Amino acid sequence: MPSLPIIGRHTLKTLFACLVLVARWSSAPGADAPGADAPGSAPPPELHIPGDRVVPESLSSAQDGTVYISSVGTGIIRRAAPGSDTALPWIQPLLGPRTAVLGLYADERSGTLWACANTRSPRQDAVIGSPSELQAFDLHSGALRGRFPLPTPGALCNDIATGPDGSVYATDTNNMQVVRLRPGATQLEVWSAPGAFGPTQGKVDGIAVLAGTVYVNTVETGRLYAVPMGRGGNAGAAVQVRLPRTLDHPDGMRSHGSDRMLLVEGGTPGRLSELLVEGGRASLATLHEGFPDDAVAVTVVGPSAYVLEAQWRALVPDAQYRPKPFHATAVSLARP
Repeated sequence: MPSLPIIGRHTLKTLFACLVLVARWSSAPGADAPGADAPGSAPPPELHIPGDRVVPESLSSAQDGTVYISSVGTGIIRRAAPGSDTALPWIQPLLGPRTAVLGLYADERSGTLWACANTRSPRQDAVIGSPSELQAFDLHSGALRGRFPLPTPGALCNDIATGPDGSVYATDTNNMQVVRLRPGATQLEVWSAPGAFGPTQGKVDGIAVLAGTVYVNTVETGRLYAVPMGRGGNAGAAVQVRLPRTLDHPDGMRSHGSDRMLLVEGGTPGRLSELLVEGGRASLATLHEGFPDDAVAVTVVGPSAYVLEAQWRALVPDAQYRPKPFHATAVSLARP
């Protein structure tokens, strides 16, 4: 492994997924939901995220065009008003100055913004893990609604989606699990079966819910798994979805329509793709490539999808490295 000042594009994410501090997509109405990709006015071509060490990791959107963006570097959740090209600080971190917020999910059905909050090590900025919790905020005011620690020691809450019954699902990268919060519950529970997503070094990451099935990708092994919701919402047997190629550091996913998902890949050259799921296989169509600075997340706003780039290298202080302005780029979803 190279020394931190010359860390490669994906090494930082692998570091905080492997080193532990031991101590998005729903069927509900919303811009991250099937009904929100109807034609409309194009959003700004780029969302600007001011700050030196923001390192944004996830973004989600409401049907009115509001966009919410997380930060690993500062822990501050930012919000861009409908039509605005700038995401401004909105919710301050709750786990202290070392808070690292990864996944976000805007659930308009419950009026909740869900966030994956973790902690950066006091000794190494690239080491992120426990305390790790799922946090709930009012989608409109930003007021805190609840905090739910992940149930397994050494957890890393990474990404979030919601199911048809309002249950919230989140990936625990370090423990290769999906956890669930049932409506009205006060504690998270482990939902997935042990070993459901392959070898532990695979690192579960992105998650989406589509047609009664939870889909999870693994950032290190480039796989996609489908877990049907069985009787009572319990997890069925996980099945690896057959793809035309191995995914290259897959990350954020969102459902798109009734049978498709949008997926970003952080590997070179950085891609936004559309997955069409048919039984145990899926086709993979590249919508845009050329995101050189670590593509990590996608969300739909009107006729476009915003792709977020993290710039992981900016997480570690380095006098020789000057990060580019942090931003998300709009990609048209219009079909020819």
